[in-house]
Amino acid sequence: MLREYVLVINPGSTSTKVAIFKGEENVIQKNLSHFPEELEKFEKITDQYEYRRNIILQWMKDEGYETAQLKAVVGRGGLLKPMPSGTYVVTDALIEDLKIGVQGEHASNLGGIIAKSIAYLEGIEAYIVDPVAVDEFDDVARISGMPEIKRRSLVHALNIKAVAYRVAKEMNKDVNDLNMVMAHLGGGISIVPLRKGKMVDANNANEMGPFSPERTGSLPVGDLAKLCFSGKYTLAEIKKKISGKGGLVAYLGTNDARDVEKMIADGNEKAKLIYDAMGYQIAKEIGAMATVLEGKVDAVVLTGGIAYSKMLTSYITERVSFIAPVIIQPGEDEMIALNEGVNRVFSGQDKAKIYEQEVK
Repeated sequence: MLREYVLVINPGSTSTKVAIFKGEENVIQKNLSHFPEELEKFEKITDQYEYRRNIILQWMKDEGYETAQLKAVVGRGGLLKPMPSGTYVVTDALIEDLKIGVQGEHASNLGGIIAKSIAYLEGIEAYIVDPVAVDEFDDVARISGMPEIKRRSLVHALNIKAVAYRVAKEMNKDVNDLNMVMAHLGGGISIVPLRKGKMVDANNANEMGPFSPERTGSLPVGDLAKLCFSGKYTLAEIKKKISGKGGLVAYLGTNDARDVEKMIADGNEKAKLIYDAMGYQIAKEIGAMATVLEGKVDAVVLTGGIAYSKMLTSYITERVSFIAPVIIQPGEDEMIALNEGVNRVFSGQDKAKIYEQEVK
């Protein structure tokens, strides 16, 4: 039987996205939902791998596909040790760190484990691509100003790297020859200076940089400290105000940019001010990250779900186009990005990395 397909697996908290690709073509895709009462039976998230694997295998069978037709399986990368960008072979050491949860428990930790368990059936390779744990920071970027706190790399690595490769291809360039400021605009916002293909700095999208639909971004630390010790809020409530109930949600009661634009169209002046402020802060952070590249910027790239907003991208473009041409690549398709990572290995554009050889 001809091995011509790649199975892509992207686990979420209550569902697992699966897709089968043939080359660059997404042949079939499905979001497999899981009943909460089924998931509650498992003590740890990673204990769910066999349950989810069996559902995926049944889905393949129902759709008329066999594991014997697969040439590789790729899963979403999880919270591993800080690591360079790339496509990684799923090794025993990688699986062990996913099971332990070296940087925390998360549904994405299941991606590599499930991928390996299915690939093992056929003696083929399993991979992960650009997990959240990707860390390519310059040492100088880690210094926060307070010795007890280190700036961390926590970034939308999968989409940022995938879009960077696409932009480089459109420019007929090698991504490793380009300097770009990448702005991922979604529920969280990541602004990343990409120097010769490496993400050498970034705002931590959960805690720093521009405010976003759901997150506060950077805050005046003195006032935040007073709020924390005011007695009005628990630590959990403060954390939720920072990430989940911050940004557009806090000011306007919605995390949907389309709702905000409708408010603006209806004459809501507060909505316009807040939306402009978000664009203002995004543009300001792009300008800051351009200094990391010493002003030698080949392109500013806007991506992510909110990059579909012409109102927002026009506002940002007006303020940053003096830095470099602005390229808009809206959307975020993790399934395509995962498949592209494997295809770069198959084509020889990239070499698959071994986790234990790359991490400290």
